[in-house]
Amino acid sequence: MWVVKLGGSLMHSPELLGWLAMLADAGKGRVVVVPGGGPFADQVRRAQARRRLHDLSAHRLALKATEKYGLWLTRQCAGLVPASDFHAVHRCLRAGQVPVWMADHAVSREPGVPATWDVTSDSLAAWCSARLAATDLVLVKSIPALPPRMAMAQMCAAGIVDRAFSGFVPPQLSVWVCSKRRYRACGDALQTGTTPGTAVDRDRPNAGAV
Repeated sequence: MWVVKLGGSLMHSPELLGWLAMLADAGKGRVVVVPGGGPFADQVRRAQARRRLHDLSAHRLALKATEKYGLWLTRQCAGLVPASDFHAVHRCLRAGQVPVWMADHAVSREPGVPATWDVTSDSLAAWCSARLAATDLVLVKSIPALPPRMAMAQMCAAGIVDRAFSGFVPPQLSVWVCSKRRYRACGDALQTGTTPGTAVDRDRPNAGAV
């Protein structure tokens, strides 16, 4: 099973429909989509700055923001189905569907997920992957091309993944970062087992640019 996190920055990107069509086709029964927060989470950040919201309140609103984006994604593609908890995720997968995970129900009750902006949908996707015993996590982002491999610490330092990310990645999980333009390559990887993007290595240094 793969978990694919679709960054909120793709919301108005022309590549988004390509991703959704690919996932609805190649991901049937084998992919769980984790939505980012996108402009909905940005609104929460601004509201917290203006109104001095408590971190816990902002955390809950940010979780709701990912759900808003997730529901919006399911309305763009009939092959994606919202799943409010892990039981629903498994039901969707058994039915050959592509579930879009709604994080609030599970994460708001989880003391191991701190209420801080250090935890974004990157970390939530890693936490979800651990709970589902996924084999691969693909983080889809609006970024330039990256080297074939990068150390996780480098990605954290560059702001490609959030500060808390490494603490949520289980040892057995293969992690990839994918540019928004690589939806065809990711679809091929789902079908053939090829490389979907940049491999996130826990200890290797940067292997050089492609």
